[in-house]
Amino acid sequence: MKKVFISTTSFAKDDPAPLTLLKDAGLNYVLNPLGKKLNEEEIAGFLLDTDYLIAGTETLTRSILQSAKKLKIISRVGVGLDNVDLKAAGELEIKVFNTPQGPTQAVAELVIGFMLDLLRKSSAMDRDIRKGVWKKQMGNLLKGKKVGIVGFGRIGQKVAQLLIPFETEIAYFDINALAGVSVYTFKPFYELLKWSDILTFHCPAEGNGRFLLGEAELKTMKPGAWLVNAARGGLVDEVALAKALEEGSLSGAALDVFTDEPYAGSLAGLDNVILTPHIGSYAKESRMEMELQAVLNLLDEITKI
Repeated sequence: MKKVFISTTSFAKDDPAPLTLLKDAGLNYVLNPLGKKLNEEEIAGFLLDTDYLIAGTETLTRSILQSAKKLKIISRVGVGLDNVDLKAAGELEIKVFNTPQGPTQAVAELVIGFMLDLLRKSSAMDRDIRKGVWKKQMGNLLKGKKVGIVGFGRIGQKVAQLLIPFETEIAYFDINALAGVSVYTFKPFYELLKWSDILTFHCPAEGNGRFLLGEAELKTMKPGAWLVNAARGGLVDEVALAKALEEGSLSGAALDVFTDEPYAGSLAGLDNVILTPHIGSYAKESRMEMELQAVLNLLDEITKI
């Protein structure tokens, strides 16, 4: 019986249908027993005797894929594939699939929530009240703000669409100057940094320890701006960001993703930061859709083998 390893930590918790499909297809599935994102050594161990992987965000390097002698298909629960060495997968004849539609609405809604929370300081005042402090803090309106979107694919464009009722100004940067989005303004990256009241990221990380938003780029940002990253850890230099927030050059930041997860850095000690544990796709409706599509992608490819 062929084996499927499922590396995500919450697979089928809200709907058993994906597991039922695997069982009905005669596949032996194994769920992640550690309940956390797997490191490279852990995922390599689980893949030694695995035929098919339903993957999360764990790193799948060339060496890991080479050691997975039986692995034929990787079906990703989510959009990004920057965690997979796609060149190595191709050379090893491992097919790779993702679920590009599933998390779009969930991530975009989370980002809008972050923006509203940052501007109105809701979480900060919630923390105050829990400490016995009754203090009203003056916030800001989202209306009229200049929102810069870095990465203008499905999620970036959905964020722009959801912002329309708030009467914001929207501009974007994408490494590919996209056709058909002329209703929005394209700005070069550094120009977008200087222009934006709110900057939100929706693109892959560069990798190799290089930050798209490092110390120099943070200094280029508009004084008093807000930052949102619900895309990928490794995009933002978190140490430099903490310094910018402490010095007051930025008003606040919200992060759902981190270079190293679980996160335990200096941002956790700042009041003008919102931190969540990589839950962008964790809306039941979106998560169920992604998990089901990941299984369907896998089963569809198996029929072709």
